[in-house]
Amino acid sequence: MVDVRHARDVDPGRPSEVDFDGFYAAHIQSLTIQLYAYTGDLHSAQDVVQEAFCRALTRWERLSALDDPLAWVRRVAWNLATSQWRRARTAALFLRKHRVENVPEPGPDRVALAGALATLPARHRRVVILHYLADQSVRDIAHQLGVPEGTVKAWLHRGRAALAARLTETEDQA
Repeated sequence: MVDVRHARDVDPGRPSEVDFDGFYAAHIQSLTIQLYAYTGDLHSAQDVVQEAFCRALTRWERLSALDDPLAWVRRVAWNLATSQWRRARTAALFLRKHRVENVPEPGPDRVALAGALATLPARHRRVVILHYLADQSVRDIAHQLGVPEGTVKAWLHRGRAALAARLTETEDQA
């Protein structure tokens, strides 16, 4: 066992780190077995017991004065295990409610349209999407973009012409 006093003078009336080392060595195995029985997972039991002992170490001066410091460590370990179980249950409920749905892959026409839209200049693509996919009128688009209606009509015309050319190329290649 390593002496962690680091050349400090130890007051015999005050509990030392060596006392904690003995306490730890005497109780780590039995507490781990108890938590293993509670959690059903050895790794999880070891984690919560180690965490409980770490918390006890930082409070050892106060805890060593208790009648039963092991009761404090056990309670902390059980609380940690219960918290882990609650977090796992909450995560499982979330996953069950927000399950990924398998959506069929897009058809070739949709892929071709998305590819053709991606080749348009941003303003032409935007007005085509707003007009045909969002069902907005030319007047609404003009108001939203802050441009005259004639500009929106010109962008729509150019966007449709470019889309027709791209989609015709795609059909010819297929």
